[in-house]
Amino acid sequence: MKTLKFAAIAISLAAAETALAGGLLTNTNQNVAFLRNPARGAAIGIDGVYSNPAGVAFLGDGLHLSINLQNAHQTRTVTTGFPLFVYNANTPGQTSRKFEGKADAPVIPSLQAAWNKGKWSLQFGFAITGGGGKCEFDGGLGSFEQVVASIPVLAQGLNAAFPVTGMIPSTSPSPIATEQIGNSYSYDSYMRGRQYYYGFTLGAARKLTDNISVYGGLRMLYGTSNYYGYVRNIKVESAQQGMVAAPQYFGQVQQALAQYSGAAATTAKQAQAASEKYAAAGNTEQAAVYAAVAANAQAAAEGLATGAAGAGQLAAATQDIELNCDQTGWGIAPIIGVDYKAGRLNLAAKYEFKTRMRLKNKSANSASAKNIEMLNKYADGNKVAEDSPALLTVGAQYEVTPSLRVMAGWHHYFDVDTKQYTKDMLSDSNEYLFGAEYDICDIVQVSAGAQRTVYGMKDAGMNDISFNVSSWSFGLGVGVKVSEKVKINAAYFQTLYDDYNKTEAVVTNSFTRTNRVLGLGVDLKL
Repeated sequence: MKTLKFAAIAISLAAAETALAGGLLTNTNQNVAFLRNPARGAAIGIDGVYSNPAGVAFLGDGLHLSINLQNAHQTRTVTTGFPLFVYNANTPGQTSRKFEGKADAPVIPSLQAAWNKGKWSLQFGFAITGGGGKCEFDGGLGSFEQVVASIPVLAQGLNAAFPVTGMIPSTSPSPIATEQIGNSYSYDSYMRGRQYYYGFTLGAARKLTDNISVYGGLRMLYGTSNYYGYVRNIKVESAQQGMVAAPQYFGQVQQALAQYSGAAATTAKQAQAASEKYAAAGNTEQAAVYAAVAANAQAAAEGLATGAAGAGQLAAATQDIELNCDQTGWGIAPIIGVDYKAGRLNLAAKYEFKTRMRLKNKSANSASAKNIEMLNKYADGNKVAEDSPALLTVGAQYEVTPSLRVMAGWHHYFDVDTKQYTKDMLSDSNEYLFGAEYDICDIVQVSAGAQRTVYGMKDAGMNDISFNVSSWSFGLGVGVKVSEKVKINAAYFQTLYDDYNKTEAVVTNSFTRTNRVLGLGVDLKL
């Protein structure tokens, strides 16, 4: 029955990251310029404080600022197939259920700033580098319902051995046949997760020559999460009472079986005493009869006691569960970069080191997590490993004409090296980016681009609690120079996700997502 408790709590701990683009815990959409065209790895602009910090040194002297606001909406959909779903009282006869979570990030702010003087560029950046909103699953997840759906079957097993349970008897030789009665169940479940990784970067770039510059800096991440969820009101079908509350019902069954077990034990003792009395009197025939009665009664007592224990486990496992877990933690990692200009071609690279993150729990679920290995990570006071992976980016930009630029890039996330995954769960992730930017005139600029994100997820790392699927992302937008010192950027970014199908025994899961982002920003030169 520990399995049931685990599934119940796990739902409320489903990851709520609303990663809009990038690695498993990395948002790369830290400026509206990225939404206009994600291939910004070798572009020269104030957004380069994140995407190409070494290249920012080639901006003119003065203070450069970029202020951005984004709005994102994402859904996560898991279609789960399980034979026993047919007995859900609310969706009878259906073996497949769709579970959808909605993740909204109404406002995602970011700021990039650089002060350039001569060969030097001092830079600061702030962004939501992971998460960015909350995710809600109004109906819970399939991993929990699989366990709830098994409860009536377990009760049927009790009924077959001990008819006193009162469960409606099975009339079909198949435990999952649709015509079978008595296996109906219902429950209420909800999960809400919120996750924010605030990223602060501070660094400096220096032009070594007119064609090459280098960068060194530090990134600090501060993570804060909250997971709230519950599983309540589990009901099963009773022959006499219809749908009844499972904890109370199995408690009554436990009590009845315990009483019958006690009565059988008393009968066994009385029969054994009679057998011994007849044996002492030399009546071996009667002694044997009562000995047989005692043995049968004792076996019945032990069997009924086993049934009582099973009913007690069901009563305990179907209790309401509620969880409220807060997590906070922080980490620091260095960043290095280089930019090289060769005529119309600009090349750049950046390496962000892994950020070691340990999130400390402040949780109300310590009692539930005790003695359950996979839940110990959520016990009050525990620290959870959530490293942010190292990232290598390489980019190129070529000026076809003074008004037209084309770009390409590659991102490699060293996910396997983080302390939260294993090589059995995934390999490293890769992104491939390309785009173009065109100056219609001195005032209006348009751009568009695409990004292919390929996660190295394996079946072991895919479940409805947390999953990632590969995708194509497309962005387009416009930049308008209001004046020589002010530029407005607006963009739309859409992600199209692949489907990932997984089959394990009799359970099937299909994972996918949707995502769209709107952005508005202003670049200032002071």
